[in-house]
Amino acid sequence: MAADTARLICDSAALLDSGRAVRFEVPGPDGQPQAAIALRYQGRVYGYLNACRHIPIELDLQDGNVFDLSGQYLVCSMHGALYLPANGRCVGGPCRGQSLQALPLMEAEGKVWLNVMPD
Repeated sequence: MAADTARLICDSAALLDSGRAVRFEVPGPDGQPQAAIALRYQGRVYGYLNACRHIPIELDLQDGNVFDLSGQYLVCSMHGALYLPANGRCVGGPCRGQSLQALPLMEAEGKVWLNVMPD
């Protein structure tokens, strides 16, 4: 991966299926850092801003713990909103029907990368 087109997030091995997410930051629209997460679900890597759609607080109170006990949903630790890991759509809780903001992650060469190419 070229350094000007992608930013290294973590080693692929750091993301276990339905396991702990890796936290990182991305610049927000105002230039301030925003919390983000990288996770693996059913073998694929996904990235989202780490902000619940109900109230913009981080999903995980404990670093990287974003999956529910079944490993099938991302859960907001504050009020229990449930999100589908593969598309970020809220399927339970006060923000039902809204979605987490996805980030363009890719996996190559045993690493997870954030695509930083401008739109």
